[in-house]
Amino acid sequence: MDNSPPVHVIDDDREMRLSLALLLKSMGFAPLSFAGAADFLDRLGGLPPGPILLDVRMPHIDGLSLMETLAGRGLEWPVIIMTGHGDVPMAVKAMKLGAIEFLEKPFTPAALGGALGQACGILEHADRLTALRNEARASLARLTRRESQIVEGIVTGLSNKANAHALGLSVRTVEMHRRNAMRKLGLRSVSDLVRLAATAASLPPEPWMAS
Repeated sequence: MDNSPPVHVIDDDREMRLSLALLLKSMGFAPLSFAGAADFLDRLGGLPPGPILLDVRMPHIDGLSLMETLAGRGLEWPVIIMTGHGDVPMAVKAMKLGAIEFLEKPFTPAALGGALGQACGILEHADRLTALRNEARASLARLTRRESQIVEGIVTGLSNKANAHALGLSVRTVEMHRRNAMRKLGLRSVSDLVRLAATAASLPPEPWMAS
């Protein structure tokens, strides 16, 4: 089975696509080529995550418009912009839209390799974060409804007394559910609980939550 990392090449120039495909294969990547933005969007649902090597000047839907569309869909695959024109304002806009690199044609294999190495590192980091988030969500899903309510109160900074008042419970009942929740989650401190909840939400903890 071929485990070469995929790279999505989007360029309306057929010769450029063929040339890049040969270069990428020689570098150990698995190129997936698209004749334009519409072609890529039509097939997007069945594609594996991978860096996007994107020509900026294309008919119908240009590279920047495609980036805006992908951002609107929440797709965060790293984008490397290609251009043959050295358009600095366009490069700045591409970077603001999230492009990680701007390559002016013709670029060297070394420049492409460096950009792809950065892109693959970004994807690997995102994969690790996704795995941690899913693990945290699975842990929290083991709690009962009442335990989840109390954990939510703790994470938002409520004391046991305030939590009890908000839920119409006694402080002793809140303390009992809190102990049960911490035991199920295998945690020993509020700061650990806050980190777990932040990971599950994919959000950094507020400063007051830090240990």
